[in-house]
Amino acid sequence: MTDTDTLAAKDALIAALLEQNAALVARVAELEAKLGSGPKPPKTPDNSSLPPSSGQKRSGSSGLKRKRKPHAGAHRALHPQPTRKCDVLANLCSCGADVSGILQSPCEAYDRIEIPKIEPDVTRVVLHGGVCPCCARRFKAEPPVGLEPGSPFGPELRAYAIYLRSVQDIPLARLSVLFKDLFGLEISEGAPVNILRAAAPAFAGQAERLKTDLKAGSIIASDETGLRVGKKSSWLWVFHDGPTALFLANQSRAKAVVEDSLGDWRPDYWISDRYGRWVAKLCRGVCTVTRFVRPAACLAARQATWRTSVPIGLSAPRPENSQCTGRTIRQ
Repeated sequence: MTDTDTLAAKDALIAALLEQNAALVARVAELEAKLGSGPKPPKTPDNSSLPPSSGQKRSGSSGLKRKRKPHAGAHRALHPQPTRKCDVLANLCSCGADVSGILQSPCEAYDRIEIPKIEPDVTRVVLHGGVCPCCARRFKAEPPVGLEPGSPFGPELRAYAIYLRSVQDIPLARLSVLFKDLFGLEISEGAPVNILRAAAPAFAGQAERLKTDLKAGSIIASDETGLRVGKKSSWLWVFHDGPTALFLANQSRAKAVVEDSLGDWRPDYWISDRYGRWVAKLCRGVCTVTRFVRPAACLAARQATWRTSVPIGLSAPRPENSQCTGRTIRQ
C-alpha cells in the first residue's frame, strides 16, 4: 500500500467519525429537549439520595402467615437436692366444693431459692489459769486445736478474702466494704494484705508442685503478656501442658524468668511466639513450634503444588552447638 492509499483511508475514517459524532450530538439534543419539556420523575430511594425509609413499602401478600413451629421453651431446672419440701393440698375447688378429703396428686412443682442471712460466727476463747498448789507457779490452759491465739480470722473467712482479692480482683478498699455489707464484719484494708501474705508459703508450695508436673511431660507451651500492677508495668507468664497451667508475674521478659522457673530442664517440643533471643538461647536441641497460624495457612495455599512440606515455624532438633531459629523446613 502506497502513501497515497494510506492518506485516503485516513481521510475516509475521519469523515465517518465526524458524521457519527454529528448524529450523536443531534441525538443528545433531542433527548435533552424531551427531558426539559416533560414532567420530571418523582424522587425515590432508587433514583436519588433519599433514605430507604422514605420510600413506599411494597405490598405484601394478603394471606395468613404460616404458624411458626412451637418450641419446647426454656426454664430453670429444679434443684436436685432441695433443702426442704413443702407439699400443699387444695381445700376448696373453684366451684366452692370441699376437696380436702379427696385423693390428690402433684400438678405443679417449682423452687423458691433464697440465701439465708449471713452473720459472723464469733467464738470467744477464754484461757483460764491460776497458781499451782504444788510448785506455786502460775499455769494457763492450752488453747484448743484450731483456736490458737494470733489472727482472729478463721480458714473460711481467709478463703473468702483470698478468692475475692485474687480471683475476682476486688480492690482492698472495696473488699473491706463488701465484708461489712454482705457479712456484717468490719475489717481494715490491711487485714486482706496480712491474709494474702500469710497464704504465700502455701501457694509457693503449690507452684513447685505445678513445676514438677510440667517437667514430667514432653511438651510445653509458654507465652507472656503485659500486666499492670499499680503504676508499674510487669509481665504475666504462663507455662502450660495438658491440665497443668502455671502463671507467674514478673517485671522481666528476659530468659531469666524461664531459667528460674524451669531450671536446666527442657521439653522435647516447645510452643511459643519466638520472642527475642531467649528462645534461640534456651531451645537448643528442641523442636520449637511457633504460633504462625495465618502465615502457615497462606504458605500452605502457595505450596499446594509442592510434594511435601512442613508448616512455617516448625524446626527440627538442632545440634548442641547451633541455635534453633524456627525457620521453615522444606523437603
